[in-house]
Amino acid sequence: MRTYIILTWFSPEAFRDTTGFKKLAETMTAKITFECPGVRWKESFSTHGRFDVVDVMEADEVTEAEKAAMIIRPSGHAVTETLVGTPWKEFLAAL
Repeated sequence: MRTYIILTWFSPEAFRDTTGFKKLAETMTAKITFECPGVRWKESFSTHGRFDVVDVMEADEVTEAEKAAMIIRPSGHAVTETLVGTPWKEFLAAL
């Protein structure tokens, strides 16, 4: 499995109603779980920098990671950037 990192920035509209935002997060999680069975979510982090959320997941196929990111975008009034994560030791070994 490859590791993918999804960086997400939410529009201010997403946070106008915090109760609604929490429900939206639950809905997105359920939708990704159902529609992307090849994705294994490892961790999610709230950040206070350029992005609001950093998600770390694993998937066998890049299309599964792409699909998960595309579910987040319209559901959460969000912009995402998806990166492939290579473990540092593997990166160094490839040099």
